[in-house]
Amino acid sequence: MGSIHRSVLYRKTSDSVRFIITTIFGVAFGFFIGISFPSVSLTKFQLSSGLISSHDAKGHSRSISNSQTRIYVPTNPHGAELLPPNIVVSESDFYLRRLWGEPSEDLQKKPKYLVTFTVGYDQRNTIAACVKKFSDDFTILLFHYDGRASEWDQFEWSKRAIHVSVRRQTKWWYAKRFLHPDIIAAYEYIFIWDEDLGVEHFDAEKYIELVRKHGLEISQPALEPNNGLTWQMTKRRGDREVHKDTEEKPGWCSDPRLPPCAAFVEIMAPVFSREAWRCVWHMIQNDLVHGWGLDFALRRCVEPAHEKIGVIDSQWIIHQIVPSLGNQGEPENGKAPWEGVRARCRNEWSMFQNRLAEADQAYASQTSKE
Repeated sequence: MGSIHRSVLYRKTSDSVRFIITTIFGVAFGFFIGISFPSVSLTKFQLSSGLISSHDAKGHSRSISNSQTRIYVPTNPHGAELLPPNIVVSESDFYLRRLWGEPSEDLQKKPKYLVTFTVGYDQRNTIAACVKKFSDDFTILLFHYDGRASEWDQFEWSKRAIHVSVRRQTKWWYAKRFLHPDIIAAYEYIFIWDEDLGVEHFDAEKYIELVRKHGLEISQPALEPNNGLTWQMTKRRGDREVHKDTEEKPGWCSDPRLPPCAAFVEIMAPVFSREAWRCVWHMIQNDLVHGWGLDFALRRCVEPAHEKIGVIDSQWIIHQIVPSLGNQGEPENGKAPWEGVRARCRNEWSMFQNRLAEADQAYASQTSKE
């Protein structure tokens, strides 16, 4: 045992000596190598332009010497204040782009208008007939409430359309979430239509011409008068291009320039200018998905409303009254699905009216104190 112990001790001593000698030799060698080369000034050292841009290098240098030069632009969109204005892109579109080539060569044509339909697959033929009425100046956007978006590929035009699929939602739910004014800022007019509209007597290009001619910011095609009309304002008149007012039942209109006698269109087939939609979008409530009551409030988004809201008579449609969305409800307490949907519609109308009245009161109270 003693012999083994001495042997181990001897090996440890030899290893330590070799380590010390190697370290001394390495330090000496490094010293002689170091003094053999001229000194390098770090101030003259430059990174490759491929690693850091000249702007970043200069900006980094400036930020070290003067912290006040960092970028902060309060007029940029909220959240983008730290960016130089020329790099900020605050608006978008639904233009389809390639995955290859030069971005500047992606678009052969930029559609000027947007038309959206909230659809179920059962209404595919009606929608196909509608799409034929819109030229390639229109981007087609389908909101699918039944989850069957892929089945529309039987139509060639569907392959160029935009599809958004979320089950059991309404067009105003989609509009609030996917039609933000900055997202669709490229489009001059936005059609937000139901799925059950007959368009045999409708031409989209002529419709746009009449909207411009008569200075309408919010409009709709007139409705065929023999198909379950609710309001006289939207009833087609065969002797004119456009009308902006009407006579209703006694007591329905407190002012001839207010809804439903003027400044009024229904929510089944409205058409908005880009500027009007920016206002309307902000008025849509997140939780009130059916849009009931919105038609009476659209007048708040244009002035004078009785001049800038109207119905196009010479380009008219037929409301086919297909209660497809009602079937997306759930039966409760022995009631059919559509009954629950209709009850919520009425409730939302009341809630929206109350919120609007309270908002008006709050604003009046605030301004009276200023």
